Amino acid sequence: MRKFVIDTDTGSDDAVALMMAVLSPEVEVLGLTTVCGNVPLDKATLNALMTLEVCGREELEVYPGLDRPMCREAVTAVNVHGDDGMGDLDLIHPKKAPASVHAVDYILEQARRYPGELELVMLGPATNVATAILRDREAMAGIKRIWSMGTGGFGPGNTTPVAEFNVYEDAESYRILVESGIPLTVIGFDMCIGEAAWNEGDLERISKSGAVGKFAVDCNRSLLAYNIRRGARAMVDLPDAVAMGVALWPEMTLESRECGCHCCTNDDRCYGQVIFYDPMQELAVYTDDIPEAKVDVILRIDEPLYKRRLEALLGGR
Repeated sequence: MRKFVIDTDTGSDDAVALMMAVLSPEVEVLGLTTVCGNVPLDKATLNALMTLEVCGREELEVYPGLDRPMCREAVTAVNVHGDDGMGDLDLIHPKKAPASVHAVDYILEQARRYPGELELVMLGPATNVATAILRDREAMAGIKRIWSMGTGGFGPGNTTPVAEFNVYEDAESYRILVESGIPLTVIGFDMCIGEAAWNEGDLERISKSGAVGKFAVDCNRSLLAYNIRRGARAMVDLPDAVAMGVALWPEMTLESRECGCHCCTNDDRCYGQVIFYDPMQELAVYTDDIPEAKVDVILRIDEPLYKRRLEALLGGR
């Protein structure tokens, strides 16, 4: 069975992604690691613990990691997900405490234990993962694949015009990741804003499907309100859940492409921008200066399949 470690900055969309993984019979989730991002580290950890409890998977451990980016001050997305990251509905009261082992130590421990088998699903900033790479490149080189929800894909950013939140939080770490040579699949924000987003009908149906589905919808109430306030349609975009779907179900990917990749860190105006060099794109000026770093970028997904499987998992308990 495939072996997953999930690294998360647990906001409300992360929670749905975690539910998908721990309720799936197709993978073995070894443990969760947390990082600052959507919310500060302590809240991300509590949210992960509560999500496991709702799913009846309290036996899984949560390993807290780094509470700030490598080189900059932390930012959060509490204006989107709520002050607690989970809708501010007083949902978060986990009974279990987090593990005492540091997230970076745990990632390295699992990489050494399962060389060639371990898959790492990265739902937040790359701080924990990049630190593990710097600590022990040889061990991390044995990871089978990293699945990263990050970048705008081939669309715009959601934090600045060119940068997506997870990368913007710690672009130095993301650059270490993309230049590491570890097999990397990137699922950009552009994959979650079409038909993959939950519409009003989806929200009502999932909320009525049981306790897990209700929690999944309730914790995203702040995100729904945020989208409505900014003039978008009443919908909940779940980039982390889409990324988890791609990791869980290979047949969900309809098109992907290996691209050269560069993560910008030097200019504040384009900090966190990830440039993909698409070999199929015809450019007006040919250049040999294409980065050696290569990543697989998801270009198109089977949105109906994703939604059917997601709803089946959430409604199964």
